[in-house]
This record gives sequence, C-alpha cells and structure tokens, in this order.
Amino acid sequence: MPASVVSITGRREGTYVLIETALPGQPARNIGVILIDTALDRGWVRLRERYDGLADPDDAEVLEALEEDIRAKLAENGAAAFLELLEDSLSNVLRVGERQTVAVDAFTRVLDRLYTEHVETVAVQPFRTHVPLYGLRAAAGSLGEEMQSAAEDWVPAPAGMKLTPDLFVGHVVGHSMEPRIPDGSLNLFRFNPVGSRQNKILLIERFGVLDETARYTVKKYTSRKVYSGEDEWRHEQIRLEPLNPEFEAWDVDPEGFAVVAEWLRVIE
Repeated sequence: MPASVVSITGRREGTYVLIETALPGQPARNIGVILIDTALDRGWVRLRERYDGLADPDDAEVLEALEEDIRAKLAENGAAAFLELLEDSLSNVLRVGERQTVAVDAFTRVLDRLYTEHVETVAVQPFRTHVPLYGLRAAAGSLGEEMQSAAEDWVPAPAGMKLTPDLFVGHVVGHSMEPRIPDGSLNLFRFNPVGSRQNKILLIERFGVLDETARYTVKKYTSRKVYSGEDEWRHEQIRLEPLNPEFEAWDVDPEGFAVVAEWLRVIE
C-alpha cells in the first residue's frame, strides 16, 4: 500500500459526558456518550443499540428509543442548552456523568473512541466495518509539510458503503477547497485512481528530500498533453485548481509529482 496519505493537524476541544443507568436490581453501568463541540454548539450522541439482559422488556424499549430522542433534541435546542437540561432533570435511574474535556480532530471519530473506552468494546474489522486513518497532512492551500506517513487508527466507514483495501481516510486543512471540503475535515480517499484524472479532486504528492517524506495537496487536477510522436502523448503542464474563488490556481512541473489518490467524500 502506498505511503502517501493525509493527516491530523490542529485539534479542537470537545466536552463529553457519559450516560449511565442504575436500573432496579442491576449495577450502575455506562450506556452511552454525548460529545459537544462547544465552539459551534453542536452535539453527537452514541448509545447502546440493545439492552437484552440489562433491563426488563419495558425499560429496554424506552432505552432503545433514547438515542434518537437525544439526537433530535440536541439539534432542536442546541447542544449546550440540552446538556444543561439533562443535568437538571435526569433521575437516579438515568444519570449524566461529570463534564470532561477531550482533544478532537473529528467528532464522530472521537465519539466512537469514547464509546469503545467507556461503554462497549467495538470490534474493528479492517475493510469490512472500518478503514485506516493515515498520518500525513494534506493541504487545501499550498503544499503541505514534509513528514512520514503512518496508519494511526481505524475509522468506522460510511454506512452502506462497499469497502475495498484501496480506501483510507485523512484530514484536509486549509480553505482553498471550501465549501466542498471544509478546513480540518475528515475525508475518504481511494488510492491509485484509474481512468482519466481530468477535473477530478486528487491528493497530489511531491517527494521530499528525505526518503519516505513528501509534500501533499488536495486540488482539482487538470493537465494539458502534447503529442510526442509514435502514438505517445506527454504532459506539458499540470494545473492544480482550488474550488474557493478567493484562491488562485497554480501550475506545477509534471516531473517530481505523483497522483496518490482520488478524493471521494467528506466524512466529517
């Protein structure tokens, strides 16, 4: 698998609480996590899907509907206001833990990690349920920093997507591909795109001075080819174009650059 990938940059701060039940005749246990982006007043929630053996059928039915209800009220009331409401109104049977802070690169990813740490271990099935997160920075601006790449985690894949070993996720930073690719967003890519690359959004790599280091950028790719004889064509020019009109396109020498992957979609 290529070493050319994308990475985490600056992190934000999130606030999370654990949701706990203390049902009659049962020990207290964590059943879920609420994670809040305090800067944007947005919230994410993940609770257990099933309560077989943890609650009687009537309580289980209520608990299984709780996640959808919390998600709707986070959106309706605002995350901060809804969390305060929960803290003031929940009973001894259903409780909210102390607020804690956590560094966040992508809220959905951190939510899954907190759920696994505090609620229920989730089995990672590579390229069946999860795809790898790689550790190189791709810039939506100029070329990114030189650094080595490494797969540093596994991220739940988008629901309903058929997974293959050429998929991976990574972060894109900068504003030149907005609004389609937000600054700091987590994105899904496919290694070694086939077919024409013209007008596709691609992860471009320029090899650095040191072995296995590179500079990366995400841009719309256009190229101009010239006929060189004997049914052969060569690139005369490669142009990397932003989507944000406030940024300028720039031309690059075809030598020393490689197309690493095709951008597929924003995950978060």
